[in-house]
Amino acid sequence: RPTQAVCVPAIHLHMTAATMQVSQKDFQKAQEQLKLLKKDPGNEIKLKLYALFKQATEGPCNAPKPGMLDFVKKAKWDAWNSLGKLSQDDARQKYAELVSSLVSAESASQKKEASPEEGRHDGYETLIVTTKNNITKIMFNRPDRKNAINRQMYREIIKALEEAGKNDSTIAVITGNGDYYSSGNDLNNFTDVQPGEMEKMAKDGAALLKEFVDHFIDFPKPLIAVVNGPAIGICVTVLGLCDLVYASDRATFHSPFSQLGQSPEGCSSYLFPKIMGLAKASEMLLFNKKLTAAEACALGLVTEVFPDSSFQKEVWARLEAYASLPKNSLAVSKQLLRSMEKEKLHAVNSRECEVLTERWLSDECVNAIVSFFQKKSKL
Repeated sequence: RPTQAVCVPAIHLHMTAATMQVSQKDFQKAQEQLKLLKKDPGNEIKLKLYALFKQATEGPCNAPKPGMLDFVKKAKWDAWNSLGKLSQDDARQKYAELVSSLVSAESASQKKEASPEEGRHDGYETLIVTTKNNITKIMFNRPDRKNAINRQMYREIIKALEEAGKNDSTIAVITGNGDYYSSGNDLNNFTDVQPGEMEKMAKDGAALLKEFVDHFIDFPKPLIAVVNGPAIGICVTVLGLCDLVYASDRATFHSPFSQLGQSPEGCSSYLFPKIMGLAKASEMLLFNKKLTAAEACALGLVTEVFPDSSFQKEVWARLEAYASLPKNSLAVSKQLLRSMEKEKLHAVNSRECEVLTERWLSDECVNAIVSFFQKKSKL
């Protein structure tokens, strides 16, 4: 008989710059998340989950070996025993990572199975773009990379914003697929560059970033961010250019620029002090302060926070109501609200990209990124 392992579940691990040890609380949440999977992962995966759960809760295998004819118990025992002296902390971490991959894979699969009636746009590999009920939804779709933004994704977001700005939708919404909103700039953008190409990489990267942020500044319709999970870096800084920001209560907001030898972008050097005050903006942009959703809301970066359990239902009901409002009235009103700032924002964006070009070419930035990858490789 195929073995039937204990169904012990998980939540996707919230990571920032490096993988962190899974706390007991996260491990328990992970167990609950696995129960939400709709597809059977198969007996091999079930055995791995069972073994990691036993190792995480009891340590190395301490049970007597079952008889050869007790196939189910023997398969479970073999799986647990094969983990050897793996520590309980490491077992919790591997357990969470395994379930996280299952959750992300199932989520991605569900999106791929979306029916043609949902108005899915063709031509995107890193995004899922749909238009339905007068809403164009731009969904980051690299859940296996925590929706980190690589060069292709930058270009596809630019394309999606251009299309959404011209089509018949009333509003546009940006969100993430999986447990993360976005982990920000994919640092692999910096690792595949030859030494002699560093200057070209920095200039090309700054030009792409400037174009990317310009599209947020110039977007003609209401643009709403639906922050479904942790947000890091560039996807946090451009929130100041969105008209509304709705967040799940498990979302966090982190801009670790100085930690990586870099500097602010997305017009955050101008908008964040204006939104939250100079002291709080400095704490976030200079000293890598990570905000909870409640803190971000209190400071004005987030419009409203919703319980994660009802987040999607409540937010999308509200967005559909907004999308039923007169389209031209919303667009004209947005332009009145934003037009006085446009010239200033474009100037800020240009200056931020100039500074970033210098930063990317500095030894300090290169050493910080190398140090980040070295720490990551040791975990």
